[in-house]
Amino acid sequence: MSRILIVDDEPAIGWSLRELLADDGHEVAVAATAEAALETCGTFQPDVILLDVRLPGRDGIAALPDLRRIVPEAPIIVMTAFGDLDTAVRAVNAGARDYLVKPFDLERVSAVVARAVADRAAGAGRARAPAAPGVELIGSAPPMQEVFKQIALVAATDLSVLISGETGTGKELAARAIHAHGVRRDRPFIATSLAALAAGVAESELFGHVRGAFTGAAGDRPGLFEMADGGTIFLDEVGEAPLELQVKLLRALESRTVTRVGSAESRPVDVRVIAATNRDLAEASAAGRFREDLYHRLRVFPVEMPALADRAEDIEPLVMHFLARTMGRQRPMGSVAIAPEFLAAIRRRRWPGNVRELKHAVEYAAVVARGGTLRPEHLPLPARQAEAAGRSGLDAAAAAVGGAVRDWSAAAQAAFGGLPEPDLHRRAIDVLEGTLLREALAHTGGNRTAAAKLLGLDRATLRTKLRQLGIDD
Repeated sequence: MSRILIVDDEPAIGWSLRELLADDGHEVAVAATAEAALETCGTFQPDVILLDVRLPGRDGIAALPDLRRIVPEAPIIVMTAFGDLDTAVRAVNAGARDYLVKPFDLERVSAVVARAVADRAAGAGRARAPAAPGVELIGSAPPMQEVFKQIALVAATDLSVLISGETGTGKELAARAIHAHGVRRDRPFIATSLAALAAGVAESELFGHVRGAFTGAAGDRPGLFEMADGGTIFLDEVGEAPLELQVKLLRALESRTVTRVGSAESRPVDVRVIAATNRDLAEASAAGRFREDLYHRLRVFPVEMPALADRAEDIEPLVMHFLARTMGRQRPMGSVAIAPEFLAAIRRRRWPGNVRELKHAVEYAAVVARGGTLRPEHLPLPARQAEAAGRSGLDAAAAAVGGAVRDWSAAAQAAFGGLPEPDLHRRAIDVLEGTLLREALAHTGGNRTAAAKLLGLDRATLRTKLRQLGIDD
C-alpha cells in the first residue's frame, strides 16, 4: 500500500479520486490548497502526489519546488484543465513526473499512479532544470497532450528523436519546440529537408567540402552539421535519403565527427539530431530501403504526430489561431465575423494535408472574404476537386474552340460555294496558333522567354513562329 496525496480544490474531484485510489489499495489524503498540501506533507509523507495547477492562492506549479524539497523522492503528477505545451514543460521542468488533462479517464489515473508508485520504488522522481519558453503548438485533444508530454520529457535530455507523422502534421514545429525547451536552446537550430537535396550535393551540404573537391568548389565550406555545432540539426524527410548518404549519416552520428568532401581530416561536432519522416521506416528498413542500424540510431526517442482527423476537437481552436494571425497581419481581428456554417463546413471536410492544409485554407478564406463574414463559399476547393475543376474547365474550353472551328470551316466553305478553300487547314492552324501566341505574350508582358516556357516551346522556336505569323511583341 502506498500513500497518495491529492491536491485539488474541487470537492467532487477530490472525492472521486480518493474513492478510486482507495479501491486500488492506497492510503489517500486530500488537500484543497497548495499551503494545506505543504502542511500535510510534513506529517503524511506521501509516496505520490496528484497536484492540480489551478488552486486558490498559490498555484500548483509555483508550489512544486517546495513540495519537491519536502518530499524529494515522491513523483508528482500534475492535473490541469488547460493542457498546452507551456504547462507541460513548466510542470516537467519544475519537477513533475507526469501530467493528466481534465476531464480524465479514471482507469488512466489508476495506471498513471501505478506507474508513479513503481517509479518511486525505483527512485525515479527527479527534478529537471528550468527551460526557456518554446515554440507554440496548439491542441487539447488527448493525442496532442501526449505529444506535449513527450516533448517536455525529451527536451531536457540530449537523446536523438525521430518524429513521425503524415505530411502537414507539424513535425518541424515539434522539433523546434524540443530544441527551444532544451539545454541547447541558445545555440543554432539548423533545419534541412533531405528530399530537397540533390544526390550529387547532399554530402557536401551536410558535411561541407574543401577547395578543389569538385568543379565549382572555389573555397572551403562548412556543412550543416558544423553550422549546428553545439545546437540541433533537424533532418526532415530522412526516409528519402539515398543508401550511400545513410552510411555517411550513420558514421557521423556514431563517431560525432564529420569529414568534408575532398578531405581526409575528421572534425568533431557536438550536435543533437532530430529527424522526421512521413514514411514507415520500420517497413522500409525490413525491405532494405533504409538502413536498420541508422533507423535505430535515430529512433532513440520516438514522437508520433497525430493526423488532424484524430484530433477533431482541435480544429476550431486551430481555425481561430490561424485567423487571428492572418488578420493580425492585415487588420484588427474585430473586423471579421465567422458564420456558424463556415466552421461546420471545415469540420465536415477531410484534410489530407492536415494542419498545414487547414492553415492555408483559413488564410485563403480570410483574403477572399475581404474583411466580411467568413462563409463556406470562401474556402478553397479541396485539392482533388480543384484539379478536376481545372481539367473540366480545359475540356469545356476545348469544346468551345472545336465549335468555333466548325463554324469557321462552315463559313469558309459557304463562301466558296460549298467547296473548301485549298489551304483551309493552314489558315485554321495560323489563326489558332496566332491567338495562342498573342495570349501567351500578353500574359507574360511581352517576355518571350517566359512565354516560351508557358507554351512548352524553346525560345528560338517561339521567335521563328512569331516571325512567320507577323506577330509583334
